[in-house]
Order: sequence, then C-alpha cells, then structure tokens
Amino acid sequence: MTDERIRLNLSAGIASALVAVTLVALKLWALGQTQSLSVAASLADSAMDLMVSLGALAAIWYAARPADDDHAFGHSAAEDLAALGQSLFIMASAGVITWAAIARMLSGEPAPIMAHQRGIAVMVISIVLTAALVLWQRRVAARTGSAVVKADSLHYLGDLIPNIGAILSLWAAALFGMEVIDSVVAIGAAIMLVVGALRIFKTAWDGLMDHAADPDLVAGVEEIARTHPGVHGFHDLKTRRSGSITFVNMHIELDGTQSLNDAHAIGASLRRAILHAYPDTDVMIHKDPVGVTPHPDDPSRRDA
Repeated sequence: MTDERIRLNLSAGIASALVAVTLVALKLWALGQTQSLSVAASLADSAMDLMVSLGALAAIWYAARPADDDHAFGHSAAEDLAALGQSLFIMASAGVITWAAIARMLSGEPAPIMAHQRGIAVMVISIVLTAALVLWQRRVAARTGSAVVKADSLHYLGDLIPNIGAILSLWAAALFGMEVIDSVVAIGAAIMLVVGALRIFKTAWDGLMDHAADPDLVAGVEEIARTHPGVHGFHDLKTRRSGSITFVNMHIELDGTQSLNDAHAIGASLRRAILHAYPDTDVMIHKDPVGVTPHPDDPSRRDA
C-alpha cells in the first residue's frame, strides 16, 4: 500500500469519525429539546455510525501495519471482534427504541413533541454533513479502491433515510399534531438498524470462522492464474477473509526443467498481478513441477 493511498484512506476514516461525533452531539441536544423517538432512532443510528467509523479507521490503520513476531498474519481479526460487539449493541438499541415507541402508541396519548423547528434544523444539518462525507469517501474510494472506505460510504448513504424520516415526523407533529407518526417512524428506523446490524454480524462472523472470500474475487484470482505466462495449471486455491484483508493461498504448476530463478520470477510476477488487481490481499504461492505425481502420504488436493 503506497503512502498516498494510506493518507487518502486515513483522511476518509478521520473525516467519517469526526462527522459521526458531530452528529451524535447534535442529535443528543435535539433529543433533549424535542423528546422525539424518531430523533432518538436517528441518534442511535449515528452512535452506530461512530462505532463503525472508528472500526473503519482502525481497519485502515491496521492494514498499514506490518505483521510482527506475535501476529504473523497481522492484526486484522480485531476488526471482526469489534464488529460483533457493535452489531449486538445496535440490536439492543433498536430493541429499546421499538419498545418505547410501542409503549407510546399503546398509551393512547403519545407524548407531545417539542421544539420542532430546532429538531428539524439539526436533521437538516445532519443530512448536509452526511452527504458531504459520502462525496469525499466516494472520491477517495475511486482513487484507492479501499473496500473499507467503500463500505463506510454505502453505510452513510443509507443513513440519509432515517434523517429524512425524522424530519417528516417532526414536520407532521408540528403542523397536524400527529405525534403518533413519530413512533411509526422510530419503529421503521429501528428495523433498518437491526437489518444493518445483522449484516455487520454476519460479515464479522464469517471472518472469524475463516469463511471463503467473495466468489467474484476467487473467480478473478483463478482467471489471473489461468492466463498468466509460464503457469501451466494451479490447484489448492484457498481463501479466507480476516477484517479488511483477504488471504489467498494457491499452488501453481510450472515447467520442472527450468531454473529455480525462472520459477521464482514467474511466481513473483503472478503474485504482483493478483495484488495489483486486489490490493487488500495477502498472497502466498507454492510452486510444483507440472505433471508431478502426488506422494501417497500427501493430503488429497482439490484440482482447480
């Protein structure tokens, strides 16, 4: 990873965290002013954003760190552990919001929402800040190809919906006295929080369980190996994802009569080709002579 890519990715991560902190502070104030559950749902969403943004920033920082003696494969698994905790916190927050919203609806007399204009102003500021952040993240992702920045950008793009919903509920309560809409919007936002949390949980769980990489990445690596000069075949292609890093292990079949230097050059060239196509990978290549007969004591292999 080049210094320029690291700087750009870090700038996107820092901007994401700063925007999240700002939005949490603004929405805490707005919640105190309005007592609106839809604002509370948007606040919980921003709190989730803050944790996700900090996780993304840590992921970028970890990606730039070399492996050490105690962590030969790096430190990326910490991202998945943090994500599991985040997802559980998000689901708990969504549950509390849903319970409060249902309790208000069943009471028959929803609590009045106050300071509508202040709440709407905060939501408008939130939308403007979020939109500006998404534009910057997309610009960075286009230049660096960072999967972490892309994912964070998509996450913030989805956050615009709860903010717009909060504005609509405050507007309806102010003009028509329809406070019940606030509870409906809050429940809808809580459902979106749970859906997002389940996605985060599954991604983190797959990483911790050494789940295979995305099929498109696997197919791309296979195509690169299949068409690479000097490679007569490959087998035992294995992948796993850990945090923001995808590990790729494979055996390639080479002309056994060529020199070790030539065989090494082909393997190194193939590794560079894979890293160029998929920068956030760690590639390990083993070289076999083409047509070699496996030893009876060798474990069975899966031919590509």
